[in-house]
Amino acid sequence: MAKTKIETRLPHPLVAIDLGSNGVRSMAAERTPDGLLRILGIEQSNRNICVERGVVTSTSDASYSISESMRLLANRIDFPVLTNTFVSLGGRQMKVVEVSSRRDQVYQREIPQYMLEAMDAECKQKIELHNPKVAVVALIPFCYILDGVAQEDTPAPHQRAAKIEVKYIAFVGPKELEQKVLDSFIRTPKHVERMYARPDALMCALATDEDFCDGCAILDMGAQTTTLTIFSNGKYVLNKVISQGGYDITRDIQQLGIEKRYAELLKCKYGATVVDAANANNCFRIPDPSTPDGVQLIRMGDMVNAIVARLEQIMAPLVEDLRRYESQVRVLYITGGASMLQGMLEYIQQLTTIPVMYGSHAPWLTDNTPDEMYAPNCSSLVGTLILGALHRETHPNAEPVHDLRKHLEKFKKTAQTSLLEIFMEQDNI
Repeated sequence: MAKTKIETRLPHPLVAIDLGSNGVRSMAAERTPDGLLRILGIEQSNRNICVERGVVTSTSDASYSISESMRLLANRIDFPVLTNTFVSLGGRQMKVVEVSSRRDQVYQREIPQYMLEAMDAECKQKIELHNPKVAVVALIPFCYILDGVAQEDTPAPHQRAAKIEVKYIAFVGPKELEQKVLDSFIRTPKHVERMYARPDALMCALATDEDFCDGCAILDMGAQTTTLTIFSNGKYVLNKVISQGGYDITRDIQQLGIEKRYAELLKCKYGATVVDAANANNCFRIPDPSTPDGVQLIRMGDMVNAIVARLEQIMAPLVEDLRRYESQVRVLYITGGASMLQGMLEYIQQLTTIPVMYGSHAPWLTDNTPDEMYAPNCSSLVGTLILGALHRETHPNAEPVHDLRKHLEKFKKTAQTSLLEIFMEQDNI
């Protein structure tokens, strides 16, 4: 399951898109011979807010923002036209499900790539037909069993086996999560090369080889969602999404009697999870035309109390999960914009015995990378680029997901439901 670096340099820029709650960002990069990422540029289109709690709310606005973001990026990196991109999806109600597929070749022979791809498709079909309201965002193999012998890596071309079983972890979410992203791209001349689950992209960018062996967790503290992902015993065992985040903290500060823009500025510059008695009564002077002197005073202590009250509400459902996996996890990484509040590391550490530290994707970047590319809000983009590079390496002739959509729908309509029901009964899906 460990992610390994690619040794070859890809001829065309890799592009990743992040559909965020405050706009659409795109990042371009290329791989160096030693397997690192050379970031070529990043651009953002925030003219239309088209995502709410991780789900696209307006496909037309999303289409415009995607096109504009990629056009600006192409101009920045001096590339004629960028058409293909990789996308990572996150958001409310995304969970992990275990599923498996089996094949019997009767006698030992090589394991063709098309067979493995068919097993992937079968598992995706089993989950989605059994649960019509969900879609498989990402399907990740974590164990191959060849004639009863388990291995972590994909079977090599020379390996032979009669009986093959593949065990997967699937990231599943509401069907609208995937459908609306695809619909957004259909309205543009751009194509999705591959879609990934945001938790897997973050794990790829932040985790080390030791983490994949010993277990780790990531707490992604975003603007509108907070996600806890746990990786243990070679596979994902938990992905829990709380539909609250940094925006909710901003609104709580706003309730102290100031405009949203000033609440956001206060949170980003002075937001903290603890304040000592000596500073609790310090006040911020915020412009307010409704007052006689045109100023509203906000106590530091009141702001910190509002932040901590919201954090307690966000973290309460996650603390039990952290405690349940404490013995199986060596480190908890925190990331996302809300994780940068002063004292956040210490606040989270009080809730668990797991060592807590900030996640960093720096080991994947070349030395000449601009400082702004190291920010936590770039981690998912970097992880998506890494996964995209691995996909191009292993599937050089693959069609974009965008173009395959019509073939997938046709396949679904002609699938033999009775056969799929047999598969579901065998695997208890």
